[in-house]
Amino acid sequence: MDFELTEEQRMIATSARQLGERFGPEYWRRIDVAKQFPTECWKAICDAGLCGVALPSEYGGSGLGVLEMALIIENLAAAGAGSTVGQMFMINPIFGGVSISKFGSSEMKQELLPKLISGDMNFCMALTEPDAGTNTLEIRSFARQQGDGWRLNGRKIWITAVDSAQKMLVVARTKKIEESRSRSDGLSMFMIDVDRPGLTHSAIDKVGTNTLASSSVFFDDVEIHPHELVGTLHGGWRELLDVLNTERIVTTAGLVGTCELALKLAVDYANDRKVFGDRPVSAYQGLQFPLAQCYAENEAARLLNYKAASNFDRGLSYGSEANAAKLLAAQVAARTTERAMQTMGGMGYSKEYHVERLWRDCRLFRFAPISEEMILNYIAMHDLGMPKSY
Repeated sequence: MDFELTEEQRMIATSARQLGERFGPEYWRRIDVAKQFPTECWKAICDAGLCGVALPSEYGGSGLGVLEMALIIENLAAAGAGSTVGQMFMINPIFGGVSISKFGSSEMKQELLPKLISGDMNFCMALTEPDAGTNTLEIRSFARQQGDGWRLNGRKIWITAVDSAQKMLVVARTKKIEESRSRSDGLSMFMIDVDRPGLTHSAIDKVGTNTLASSSVFFDDVEIHPHELVGTLHGGWRELLDVLNTERIVTTAGLVGTCELALKLAVDYANDRKVFGDRPVSAYQGLQFPLAQCYAENEAARLLNYKAASNFDRGLSYGSEANAAKLLAAQVAARTTERAMQTMGGMGYSKEYHVERLWRDCRLFRFAPISEEMILNYIAMHDLGMPKSY
């Protein structure tokens, strides 16, 4: 087993780090306060060819893999963005790119992928519902057949970046549950316009990740055209899993980079801070040991995420690795940002030193895009062979 990055992968990581440093912590603090989508940064990412790293070359991508994407996200996060940069890749090259490149029609690929890769079009995914959060199979939004197309009614909640998106991947029932062979039968995916009659949305006021709005979305008899079907009618559940599990990988990459950044901010501050004589506070084991523990745990999450991404790129099973890496990364990111704030004392609580934003943002990922409790359920059933507990 080779743990060495290739020369090309090292160059990609270096390029991402350099670009990320152009949009450092001050940039992200500013747009966090303003609650603005990072348009300038995202366009620079796309112009550098980083958005389409794992998408097909015939549409403007690099045709590489999800491992290269994880490297890019890690370095952008560590350079200043923090965990929310993973969401930017989640909504575009994952929700848009993976769904279209793997399951879209040739016409859909030709129309949408070049615009996604260039940064001229943003995407979002409408999946979660008020009564069907983690339990996707219980969604109730329904697209009824009308001629060759459909009419969609329902409600979604906690949908990321709707206000900055032009296209929305919608997951809805196209068969009533009572008419389906199983709970996973009768789900379909559609790629529709956000600006469409009957589709409305409103932002949710929240603690962090302020650069990407979270919204409630309402569908009131929204028309869906035949060419907007993504994948198999009624058979979208298995196809959706490829979108969701790669979502775990980019989320983890953003969290790993967040830990790296939080540790750097904490160590830099502690090395400069002197309280008792001439020794910096970083010399105290009470501060050293917790940060060292966070470093070790973050490296474990990083390597497990690399395995998940590498398995995906080689066509191997990767769901267990992707979920376990996300579990570890979310937990260690919460501890690392907390310990970084504790290391800084009162200044860790100030916006000037940036850690409070990293802390606010990364807290989301202990329950999103999937909660740590549901990951533990997955591990118990799929990896340990234990009975279903819910």
